[in-house]
Amino acid sequence: MSTGRPDPAAGGRRRGFSPLRDLPSTLWLMAAGISLALQHWITAPQWLVIHLVVLGAASHSILVWSRYFAFTLLKVPPRPSDQRQQNIRLLLLNLGTLAVVTGVLGSWPVSVIIGATAVATAAAWHGWSLARQLRASLSVRLRMVIRYYITAACLLPIGALLGTLLATGDDLSIPARMLVSHVVTNAFGWLGITVAGTIVTLWPTALRTGMVAGADRAAARALPWLVGGVLATDVLALLGSRAGASITLLAYLVGVGILATPFVRTLRGHAVGDIATASLLAGVSWFALLVVYLDVTIAVSSGWDQVDTRLSQVTPAIAAGFALQMLIGAMSYLLPVALGGGTANLRFTNAYMDRGGPLRLVLVNGGLLLALLPAPGLVHAFGWALVTTGVVVFLALIRLVGPASRRHRAALEQDGSAEAPVEAEPMAGERRRATAVVGVAVIAIAAAVGVGLTPTAPASTASTQVVPTGATTTVHVVTEGMRFVPGALSVPVGNRLIVLVHNADPTTAHDLVFPSGATSGMLAPGANARVDAGVIGESEEAWCSVPGHRQMGMLLQVTATGAARFATRPPATSTMPTMPGMTSAGSSTQSGTSAASHIDLARTPDASFQAHPASLPRVPPGTVHHITLTVETTVREVAPGVKQQLWTYNGSMPGPVLHGRIGDTFDITLVNHTTMGHSIDFHAGEVAPDAVMRTVPPGGTLHYTFTATHAGIWMYHCSTMPMSVHIANGMFGAVIIDPPGLAPVAHEYVLLQSELYLGAQGGPVAADKVMAERPDLVVFNGYADQYVSRPLTARVGERVRVWVLDAGPDRSMSFHVVGGQFDTSYLEGTYLLHPGAGASQALGLQVAQGGFVELSFRQPGHYSFVTHRMVDAERGARGMFVVTR
Repeated sequence: MSTGRPDPAAGGRRRGFSPLRDLPSTLWLMAAGISLALQHWITAPQWLVIHLVVLGAASHSILVWSRYFAFTLLKVPPRPSDQRQQNIRLLLLNLGTLAVVTGVLGSWPVSVIIGATAVATAAAWHGWSLARQLRASLSVRLRMVIRYYITAACLLPIGALLGTLLATGDDLSIPARMLVSHVVTNAFGWLGITVAGTIVTLWPTALRTGMVAGADRAAARALPWLVGGVLATDVLALLGSRAGASITLLAYLVGVGILATPFVRTLRGHAVGDIATASLLAGVSWFALLVVYLDVTIAVSSGWDQVDTRLSQVTPAIAAGFALQMLIGAMSYLLPVALGGGTANLRFTNAYMDRGGPLRLVLVNGGLLLALLPAPGLVHAFGWALVTTGVVVFLALIRLVGPASRRHRAALEQDGSAEAPVEAEPMAGERRRATAVVGVAVIAIAAAVGVGLTPTAPASTASTQVVPTGATTTVHVVTEGMRFVPGALSVPVGNRLIVLVHNADPTTAHDLVFPSGATSGMLAPGANARVDAGVIGESEEAWCSVPGHRQMGMLLQVTATGAARFATRPPATSTMPTMPGMTSAGSSTQSGTSAASHIDLARTPDASFQAHPASLPRVPPGTVHHITLTVETTVREVAPGVKQQLWTYNGSMPGPVLHGRIGDTFDITLVNHTTMGHSIDFHAGEVAPDAVMRTVPPGGTLHYTFTATHAGIWMYHCSTMPMSVHIANGMFGAVIIDPPGLAPVAHEYVLLQSELYLGAQGGPVAADKVMAERPDLVVFNGYADQYVSRPLTARVGERVRVWVLDAGPDRSMSFHVVGGQFDTSYLEGTYLLHPGAGASQALGLQVAQGGFVELSFRQPGHYSFVTHRMVDAERGARGMFVVTR
């Protein structure tokens, strides 16, 4: 995680920056922070964050630093091949972790199996390497520390196997006790035993003192208790014995207690004076609390599902409270030592890593408490934001301390002196206390603001006052098409509801959201999730929050049965806490949030605005046209100051105009770069819909070939349900096939009319408005009134052809040019009017119909074109021809 540290395989010599050694932990932590910020848009966010920290950052650091300690303590000279083998192990671990993460998120069992095998191989190889060093060493006193590392390395493959079974099992009823075994093995075994061995020597060293008498003997006595406790708890949990697992976990606590004695004795008389020792102390404290919490939970819970539920509520503490703070503490101490440079430089780098230490310590631990307490979702969100802030500052210091150390050493070598940021103790102590007070104040403000901004629920409802029975109702729900199966559940009042969700839809992502905010997160096809809906006090309705799916009937009715006993209801827990800006429904169209409030059609677009090209593109050469259409999600302005998140073909609304002649073949490749399923339907082709109009899952492709057999302007659009929502959110375009003998004209324009049903500013379509047929805007080519401020042009006497298509999804149109008359009118493959046969004032179109009109202007001026459904013209379906001589 830093630059310029000594390389153990090189006998401690400074080897400079090594990307494979120094970058991965930082990158994993950055990925965890990004995942936390994007939790509502990714699958299984809590699982992801925990594994990025524990399996990614912490495991990489263990492989790097336990090997460093082994060379330092055992004093075994390295072999030439040691560094090469270490690089291979690190590569296996990190690529394996990446494969596990992508496999779980993408529901690719093969990737999970390959990744877990790579991780297990790296850990086992690491343990074997340490065992070889131990056998070759003549050092006696601290050999026990290396035995801790070897033992821990042997446990990770077991944890990897359990994790693989959990991730790849098709049956969501895999017992919760297997998850308990997985957590015990990885958190208390691989991570906990490694930390226990390290703390034997690191704790007194960080406190600048020696090991107390008997510390090494205590470590030797504790190891069998720790290992036996982990293995026995694993076996008894898998066998379903809660009483046995609770007793064996007590054995693990005995080992923790044996190690706690020299730990506390070392602390006596020594101040916890910097971020390194304070973080180590905080991490060890969280670790001990977690072990006690799990032991008590196993003992008093009514079943393994309840153990699983309560464990899931505190698993973030494993990552942020324990693993993360042990990393911060160890790295804050070890990096200055590894950078070296003598006593003066060591003081400088220690002080550098300690910058803002009390504030960071309070933010991380106080923020974690806010995130774990039974508080509103905003309080949880602010808590995680504070934790993330503390970690970001730590990562910045890790990045900057190396260059700062080199500059300081250069200054020392140049003039023999350099200013180090070390102050007199009274001032330093006062400043540290002041920054800690600031941190406490920030925590208090975050809690107060989070509570203050949370809407108050009615105090009299049963759902807020029901007494929990202690029992858990667990049900399996499968998504099939636009339905949850079963679509209705009965749950006794006071029971906690656990819903095991499987997305059986082969092409479309879905989620499950409860009114409390509990959510499955977005589930890719084939993905599974476990949703804790909390204690049920009254009947309620859950839904899929993908735009349009709720309106299509993706509802789950939960009926509370039996009489309620009233008290205070424990809060429901979601996969991760709700972040600001998201409603509990995952909807963006609640009162007061619609982008419709920003509509001002009297306002002109900014000077940089470019109108959607209205000129008809030329027919490309040849008779076979190869075209790639990429489905993209993009945020675009649809009226001055009004932005929407659109689903588009090739990034624009409407999609590109395809132009050809009768007999031309269109070879289309559709690529879906979004996170939900989409499709395409070409009205210009006569093909069986079964294969080519299927929904393409995220990341998928589709080949669609058709031959144009008839002339006209033909609509293409997404046919994934609800079709109206997909079209209304931008997924439409036109194919123009010229009628035979079509005469050339001076200007040929294409106008597609559609409606916009605005969600939140920058958010997707409001599906409820689509279903109610209440458009906010009606537009030509995707932007309200754009051709008023950026008019189309012509000269007096020039013939102008305007192709017009009504893309809908719901409203008909009547195209009219104010001050002009059409001498040619073509509708749905038929000429309604030829030149010399009269004139027409409008071209009326139903949804998905199209045609063209031709006219010439006799006088210069400004000629408005509109849909003569005037309410829609006033909603934005207007434009302008500017005619000059």
